[in-house]
Amino acid sequence: MVLDSLTLDIVATMVAALLGAMLLFLGRQENIPALRWWGSAYLLGAVAVALWTLVGNRFGEVVPLLLSALGILACATVWNAARVFHGERPHLVGLVLGPIVWIASGMLLDPAAVAPRLTIGAGLVAVYAMLTAGQLWQERRKHLQRRWPAVIVPALHGFVLMLPILLGNVLREANGTFAAAWVTIFSIELVLYAVGTVFVIFMLVSERVVSAHKRAASMDPLTGMLNRRGFSEACGRVIAREAEGGRPVTVLIFDIDHFKSINDRFGHAAGDEILKLFAAIVLNNLRISDLSGRIGGEEFAALLPCSLEEGVVAAERVREAFAASGVVCDEGLVDTTVSIGVAGGPAGTELDVLLAAADTVLYKAKRTGRNRVEAAAELPLSLSLERFRRQTVGFVAASRPEQASLPAE
Repeated sequence: MVLDSLTLDIVATMVAALLGAMLLFLGRQENIPALRWWGSAYLLGAVAVALWTLVGNRFGEVVPLLLSALGILACATVWNAARVFHGERPHLVGLVLGPIVWIASGMLLDPAAVAPRLTIGAGLVAVYAMLTAGQLWQERRKHLQRRWPAVIVPALHGFVLMLPILLGNVLREANGTFAAAWVTIFSIELVLYAVGTVFVIFMLVSERVVSAHKRAASMDPLTGMLNRRGFSEACGRVIAREAEGGRPVTVLIFDIDHFKSINDRFGHAAGDEILKLFAAIVLNNLRISDLSGRIGGEEFAALLPCSLEEGVVAAERVREAFAASGVVCDEGLVDTTVSIGVAGGPAGTELDVLLAAADTVLYKAKRTGRNRVEAAAELPLSLSLERFRRQTVGFVAASRPEQASLPAE
């Protein structure tokens, strides 16, 4: 079956233009700069193919040379779109270097040297495809098992482009038959690559949107710290990691003293500022390996991969920094003190057990004057046993009212 090159060019133009317009629209709608770069790349490719189909070689060698340079510019724009998507700045020198090399080689080579010119042009496209694949490979830390199409599609594009070139050079295929066959192969491969790349783009964008939603669901919007859910999930991973090495962990629970009176006296806006201030103090006085989060209104927590003694030192550091913050409002000096409960446990201790123990000594710190750090002397064997003990005591108290007032042993 013989494929008409004009039909292939029309199909390629329509596909590239449609995909480019869609990506530009979504990029503007969702405010994603990388999608606008990708959309611009597709539109540049569509314009290059359309003008090539309409103009061809009617105006000598200069116009086809410039149109081919426009197509190479589109490939360079795809690479820069991948850079922008991953938070890097566009590489402007790399953006224009390929088209400049193509124009220079076209002016220096004999117009009759078809194979060398095809080799240089397709080689430039393959280089940009490999750069795109390399850019995506740098993100292998993010679930590579789901990102392999993002690397494979541009890598295959570069391979498909280079393989016929190498075979052509080996076989010295410098006649028109090779050129005509190569143009047909390139047109088909370009359409497939365009569609496959858009699939990859939407896969990457959807993955990023899902990740952003997960982060939003795990973050406290006021302080920027982890919320209770995010803190619990992150602590579970850290406790499991430390358990593998047999290392202990320590939990800190912070409760800002007299926070209700701060809201009543200075207003909720001032209360929010105090919460943000305390969150900043916690983050600045703990290590980067420590986890912290806001688990209630004025209640915060932290998980430290360290011993109980080291946890107490860190808690004292936070307490002193907050007490010395010296916040002053129009109504007067704000009392910035915090009570802290600290509980540590051996490797593999459950988070709920640590939190329960730290919460118990936190209220001891509250009862004994506030602005204190209290450490738990021991842990319950497990949270389930502690709950069972409480339920048993409650059942006995209900069934034997005469013994309800007896002190526990």
